[in-house]
Amino acid sequence: MNPRERLQNARLLLVTDPRPDLTSRVEAAVRGGVDVVQLRDKRASREELLPLAAELKEICEEASAIFTVNDDVELARLCEAHGVHLGQEDASPEDAREALSMKVVIGRSASSVEEALEAVREGVDYLGVGTVYATPTKPDADVRGPSLLREISRANILLPWFAIGGITLETAYEAAEAGAPGFAVVRAVLDAEDPETAARELRSCLETRAD
Repeated sequence: MNPRERLQNARLLLVTDPRPDLTSRVEAAVRGGVDVVQLRDKRASREELLPLAAELKEICEEASAIFTVNDDVELARLCEAHGVHLGQEDASPEDAREALSMKVVIGRSASSVEEALEAVREGVDYLGVGTVYATPTKPDADVRGPSLLREISRANILLPWFAIGGITLETAYEAAEAGAPGFAVVRAVLDAEDPETAARELRSCLETRAD
């Protein structure tokens, strides 16, 4: 099953941040049910990130998870990532696809129904929708609240999408009830005492809603 096929059942996306024990925490997270791991480090150079990218990709492949890179299409190409996530100011999905391959997954950030629909027209494979709740990861982001999730849900977006921004065990049920089919998280898993258990609990919020 290629990454684009695996993405259809993905529910939990983990965005990384720089920390010395990152690889062991990612290993635990994928055991707990993380489907997609997105490497994000705004401070390190491409050359510095390549060895880490190779490690994380191996961890993901052993767990049948998807490994993607944030923003950097060239890094995704060099490490043969399964995909790349693009912000609104990054490369176009068409250019990213041309630089990588038709089999990779292309994600796009969206903070409104209009941006989501435009991303669909651009041919992306999934969306990161937010910022839903305030988060120190992006302190200057425009916080939209659960109403954004309800708007996206009513827009009948047929792509997989993940609510992002302040998704924790405390906010997860509300986000799921607002229509989020998946979560994208950082601290809720990586800061947890047990990342494996944290990932399982977040997934259970989505499964409870589906039931």
